[in-house]
Parts: sequence; structure tokens; C-alpha cells
Amino acid sequence: MDRLENMEMFRRVAEIGSFSAVARQLDVARSVVTRQIAALEAHLGVKLIARSTRRLNLTGAGVAYLEKCREILNLVEAAESDVAAEGQVPRGHVRISVPFSFGLRHLTSLLLDFGALYPEITLEVDYTDRRVNLIEEGVDLVIRITRRLAPQDVARKISVCRMLVVAADDYLRRRGEPQRPEELIDHECFGYVPATPSSWPFVIDGETRWFPIRSRLQANNGDALLDAAIRGIGITNSPSFIAAAAIEAGSVRPILTGYAQPELGIYAVFPGNRYVPRRVRVLVDYLAERIGPEPYWDALPLFRSAPRAPAAGRGRMAGDGKGGRQRGGKV
Repeated sequence: MDRLENMEMFRRVAEIGSFSAVARQLDVARSVVTRQIAALEAHLGVKLIARSTRRLNLTGAGVAYLEKCREILNLVEAAESDVAAEGQVPRGHVRISVPFSFGLRHLTSLLLDFGALYPEITLEVDYTDRRVNLIEEGVDLVIRITRRLAPQDVARKISVCRMLVVAADDYLRRRGEPQRPEELIDHECFGYVPATPSSWPFVIDGETRWFPIRSRLQANNGDALLDAAIRGIGITNSPSFIAAAAIEAGSVRPILTGYAQPELGIYAVFPGNRYVPRRVRVLVDYLAERIGPEPYWDALPLFRSAPRAPAAGRGRMAGDGKGGRQRGGKV
């Protein structure tokens, strides 16, 4: 029996919660998965998984064994990766999931440049705005833009995302320009779903307050909402990485610029309790350096003079870029 192989199989089953899902992920028969788990249980002389028709549950022994498996497998992978990487260029395959609009507007060119710089690393990129389960889907890295990380997320912050309320001059001539956030309720606004379709946040006297909006158009894509604003139909609250080009072109302009909004973070999120391979660390370092803590799309004068508010998030923060982690508080 290959003990390490069986331990890895047990970890996958425990984290995903399904023999069939693990079999599909590894492209093997379900019987291969069940046979390896049975062999491991027979070797240990205890039941690790309580099977039922609906779901799998770890036994008490299974919970304790899973934690030890994670520690051992992480140490093995770290040792092998560090030795193999000594004196060699980074190599291997990286599966990365990126937000749709942010990915198309900013990450595609960066990933192409990265591929030219590191030809031994192959990239598989998924453009999606849905929340990806890294472990279940076998993803190495997710770029996530959020105001608040989940407590279980293991992440490294690579930059910030600022929000701007924007509208076209044509709309503002017809309807007037709101001077305070509470006046938004009298305008046609476009809400982003599922995040905040009915209210937008502003920092007033150091506290975040949510102001209601009236929205006949809601969408889960910021580019679509910006296009509606460019057409003079109404007002949208847009990430600066989407709105910057339209502002520079004069298609829309920021309004309510005297009121700061809470910043979001741009995070690289890794599978929890896993060693981060060198090829993934190199990619994250590259993206963090190229985007910068003050992102290049915020270089317009309006961004430099606009009021700023602190970002917020939660999760475990990857510390030194080498797989180490430190606890992160609310951002």
C-alpha cells in the first residue's frame, strides 16, 4: 500500500465530501477511490468515514487523522518542491479563476506577459464572477475582489479596488446632478447583483452608511451597467478598473466626489491548508508587482484627489509569499 497516496486520497474525499466527485476530479473509477480509503482504514484498524446514503461524515478518528494528513502532505510537498526548484526555472500547470470584467480588462495582458516570461509554466484561466470552490474544483488560485473575505479564506492582498459613482453629462443635464448620497433615491440608478442592488455605501463621519437607490436595471456585470450609464440612461456605481477608460474618454464623469466609499481588496486566494507551489507564488508575486498597491488604472488626477476610505476584509492572510500564513483581521 502506498501510504502517502492513500493519505492524499483520504484528504481529497474528506475535503470534497464525495467519492464520486473525487473520482471525476482524478478521472478514475469510483471503485478506485473507495478501495484506497478501505485499504487505509484496514491498515489503521479504525473507521475514518461514516458513510450514509446522503453524505459522508468523518468519524472522530477521521477528523484527527485529517489534520495530521494535511500536516504531513504539506511537509512532503514543500520538501519536494523546494528541492526540485533549486537552481531551476519555475515550471508546471496553474489553474486560475479570475473575475470576468477585471480579467478581460486587466489580467489577460498580464497573464500573456507572464507566459512569455515563464514559458515552463502553463496557465488554464477561468473567467467567471461566481464564487469558486478551490478544493472541489481543483483550482490553484482565485483572484477575488471583495469588501470582506470569508473567515476560512487563505489569501494575499495584491491591490485595492475603489468605487466611483458615475453618469453621463446627457443624463445629468436632463435630471440634475445629485449633491448628496440621499438624493440618489430620486434618480435612475443601476444596481449590481447579487451584491448591493438596492443601496450603495458611503463613509460618513468615519462610519459606513448605506443609502437606498431606485433601480429598474440590475445586472451581475459591471461593464453592462457602465454601458447603460454611458448611454445616458442613469447612474451607476462602478469599480475604477472598469470606469477609468470611460472617464478618460469623457463618456461619463464621477459625481458625489466629496463622499468616500469603502474600498474593496483585490486578493489572491489559495486552497486552505495546502502548501502553495512555487509556480503559484511566482504568479502572485508577478501580478502584485505589475498591478501595484496603488493600481495603475487609478493614475488619473481625479483618483489622486478623491477622498479615500479604508478597505475591509476577513480571512487568513498569506504572509511572506512562501506558503506561510498570518491571521488577518477585518480589513
